[in-house]
Amino acid sequence: MERLEDIAHALVAEGKGILAADESSSTIKKRFDTIHLESTEKNRRDYREMLFSTKEAMKEYISGVILYDETIRQTASDGSMMTNVIKASGSLPGIKVDLGSKLLPAFPNEKITEGLDGLRDRLKEYYKFGARFAKWRAVITIDKMDLPTRFAVKQNAYTMALYAALCQEIGIVPIVEPEVVMDGKPGNHSIDRCYDVTKCVLEQVFRALSEARVKLDKMLLKPNMVIDGENARYASVEEVAEKTLRCLKETVPAAVPGIVFLSGGQSDEEATAHLSAMNAAGSLPWTLTFSYGRALQAAAMRAWGGKKENVVISQRAFFHRVRMNHLAALGKWSQQEEKAV
Repeated sequence: MERLEDIAHALVAEGKGILAADESSSTIKKRFDTIHLESTEKNRRDYREMLFSTKEAMKEYISGVILYDETIRQTASDGSMMTNVIKASGSLPGIKVDLGSKLLPAFPNEKITEGLDGLRDRLKEYYKFGARFAKWRAVITIDKMDLPTRFAVKQNAYTMALYAALCQEIGIVPIVEPEVVMDGKPGNHSIDRCYDVTKCVLEQVFRALSEARVKLDKMLLKPNMVIDGENARYASVEEVAEKTLRCLKETVPAAVPGIVFLSGGQSDEEATAHLSAMNAAGSLPWTLTFSYGRALQAAAMRAWGGKKENVVISQRAFFHRVRMNHLAALGKWSQQEEKAV
C-alpha cells in the first residue's frame, strides 16, 4: 500500500520542488500566442514532453508534476503514456482537479472555484492513470480595503476542505492552494494588507480542513507569499521573507509536511530570491519549496518557440531555472549563481 504521508514527504524532498504544468487550454494558448505558436494538441504535447524529458533537471530537482486533464491522457511521441515519461524521471504525476473559478453570485469581483460535482469519480479515474497527488486552486481577490469578503473566503475554504477529504479517501495527496491574487487589477495593496488578508485566509482554510477531518500530515499547502501588489511593489526581499514566515508560523500547523509556494505574479528571479531568503532564515516546522509554473517555464518557452532545433537550448534554460530554485529550496541561491549560466 502507498502511504499518503510518504507521498507527501517525497513531494517535498530536500532541494526538490513541483513543476506546475497544469495550464488550462485557454491559459497555454495565451502563452503560445506570445511566441506566435498555434495551440494545437500536438504542440502542447511536444512542449510538455520537452520539459519532462529534461532528464537531469527532472531527476535531480523535480519531485512531481501537476498535469492538466488533457496531458494525463496523452501519449508521448514514442507512444508511451506521458505519466510514464514523468515516472521514468523519478517524479510523481499529479493532476489539477478543479474546473476553474467563476464569479460568486452577488459578490462583484470575487470568485468561487467549481469542480466538486463528480469529483470522487474523476479522482478514481486519475488514480488509475497514475496520479498520486492533486491540486485545487481558490482565487482570493484582494484590494486596499474591502476585498476579500468573509463569505467568499469561507466558501472557498470549505470547498477546498471537501476536495481534500475526497482526495484522501481515494488515496491521493491533496495540495490546497488558496491564492491571494497579487497580479491583475487593482494590484495596489500594501504588503501589510497582504499579510492581514493571507493570515485571515489561512486561518479559515485550516479551520475548514479540521472540521472536514482532513489529515494534515497527508496534505501540502500551496500559498502565495506575503508581498505587495503588482502595481505597488516596494517591499525588499528581506521584508517579504520575514512577513511570509511570520504569517505562516501564526497559521500553519506543524503537522503539515511541506509548503510549496506559487510564484503569483512575481518575476522568475523574484520568486527564487524570496524562497531562498526564507529557507536561509533557519529551522522551520515544515519544508519550504516551490510549485512554480510560469516561473520555471517562461524562459524555456521563449527559447523553444515551437521549433525542434531549439529543444536543446530550451531544455538548458529550463534546467537553469529549476536548478536556481533547487538552490533556493536549500537557502543557497545567490546572484552569482544566477548569472553563472
